[in-house]
Amino acid sequence: MYKKSILPNKLRIATHDMLDKSSVSLGLLLGVGSRYEGKTQSGSAHFLEHIVFKGSEKYSCQEIKELIEGKGGNLNAFTSEEVTCFYAKVPSDNLERTFDILADLVISPRILPEDVEKERSVILEEIKMYKDQPQYQVLELIDSLLWPKHPLGINISGTSETVSKLSVDDLKKFHASYYVPNNMVIAACGKIRHSEFESMVLARMGKIAKKSVSSYTKADNVQSAPRIKLVKKPIEQMHVAFGVIGLDIFDENRFKLALLSIILGGNMSSRLFAELREKRGLAYSIGSVAKGMQDTGCFLIRAGVDNSKLIESLDLIIEELEKIKKTGVTDNELKRAKEYVCGQLVLGLEDSMEHMLWVGEAILSKDKFNTVDEIIKKFRRVEPDDIKDIANKLLLKNRYNLAIVGPVTEKQQNRINKSFSLK
Repeated sequence: MYKKSILPNKLRIATHDMLDKSSVSLGLLLGVGSRYEGKTQSGSAHFLEHIVFKGSEKYSCQEIKELIEGKGGNLNAFTSEEVTCFYAKVPSDNLERTFDILADLVISPRILPEDVEKERSVILEEIKMYKDQPQYQVLELIDSLLWPKHPLGINISGTSETVSKLSVDDLKKFHASYYVPNNMVIAACGKIRHSEFESMVLARMGKIAKKSVSSYTKADNVQSAPRIKLVKKPIEQMHVAFGVIGLDIFDENRFKLALLSIILGGNMSSRLFAELREKRGLAYSIGSVAKGMQDTGCFLIRAGVDNSKLIESLDLIIEELEKIKKTGVTDNELKRAKEYVCGQLVLGLEDSMEHMLWVGEAILSKDKFNTVDEIIKKFRRVEPDDIKDIANKLLLKNRYNLAIVGPVTEKQQNRINKSFSLK
């Protein structure tokens, strides 16, 4: 059963008791990510996620790792556009110590100059690594097309230029601005009792003062013409990302879009997989995904295709989009997509870590959560005409964005420009 409580300082606590487990998955989630950064702050949220592991007021870097991993647990963190999360999965008898460690590194990191310089080098290498991997570089390009001149269009890690200039004071100011109780959710799932966990959190963090938190720059979801970015690289495969602005996390039509994505490219039964890989052998990897954020979202198709078959592959992708807009989907296709998404949801939530992220992110972003049964009912209500309608609403040519990394020839480039009505 999911339970939620709010401390006087507005820190939110969420739990799900899975008493048949012998472990607990614990997360401290903060409502801040890369989209909260100004132009010169790019990479701050990600840098801060790294640097807090270097040590806190109570625990050294080595103690943070040893006191969790030495008890059989694991520890990690991630930064997204809207969330920073520090999490651990541990045997239930190590919950109290693990919580104290996570709380201390989140609330009281040391952020020392020597640690900042060391981690700066690590992050700069991380940025280079992603640039060297075309399957990731193409995603950076598509983001820059979907949200030009906006923080969402910049890599979550920042750029080499901005990361090189971030100072200790910059990181401390960013921490003070966003790492506050009213911008935080503490979620725990597994062998846990809510009342006991609430008392633990209250004792450790109940006296930390709340503070007003700056919001993000809203996304401009208006697009009047298609956009293309090509990066020519002498590699063995063309990496393609095709995308349109999608739906935010509050839009009830997102369930329709999720099913549209599954039917087009969500699994091996999908249309794009069947057409490009199974039937024509043009691609090893081909798939699609729908992603939502607070005020925007996207629908993406990703593929790695034969260099000489780039144009044929793109034509087939566009053809499948036009086909689904014109003729919609069959009852059987939609039924299979519903069974797939609902089954994947249930299977994913067998793990306490997935439960923790499910409830934690829901409360952080919406201040409420739906049960699995409620979500499944929303998918079950979608009709075939709904899929056709959402396709015709979102998959418009003037909203197309195309990013390619690979050895694009001049002939291919001219053909792409012609297909997208670009001069």
